[in-house]
Amino acid sequence: MSSLGQPTPVAEERDSSRLIIGIAVVVVIGLALAAAFLLQQPPKAAKTASPYIASLKLSDFKMSAAENFIGHTVSYIDGTITNTGDKTVTHVVVEVVFQDSMGQMAQREEMPLQVIRTNGAYAEPVDVGVSPLAPGQTEPFRLTFDSISAQWNREYPQIRVTDVTVK
Repeated sequence: MSSLGQPTPVAEERDSSRLIIGIAVVVVIGLALAAAFLLQQPPKAAKTASPYIASLKLSDFKMSAAENFIGHTVSYIDGTITNTGDKTVTHVVVEVVFQDSMGQMAQREEMPLQVIRTNGAYAEPVDVGVSPLAPGQTEPFRLTFDSISAQWNREYPQIRVTDVTVK
């Protein structure tokens, strides 16, 4: 009967297991918060569009398709680019948006614009950095697509300049 004042071993075991579980929960929450804080990337600064983009005019669009040597269809958009500004353009990036029959975006591509250079007997698209676009100059360009979404509505896509480098 002298055991009434002493805690039973079962009660001590329950109290210590609750304490261990509580400590484990606090440690896991602390580690999760620390990981979230340490792995958080600083917000990326939005790249501001160059004001020189307004000096580039895209026009005379023509679309075509051809089959390559392995039987795959490759699509092209040809046009002209005009530098109406006072600086030499060394790099141009365009965004091309193909829409579906509901006017929704079916495909979006962002790619460097390539101007056409005659190299011997055939025309070859080259990066604007290889053949810079001088002030007032107009050059033909070509955009090449290995595949276009099946949802495309077969109308001309929206094409706009998104980035430009000048010197």
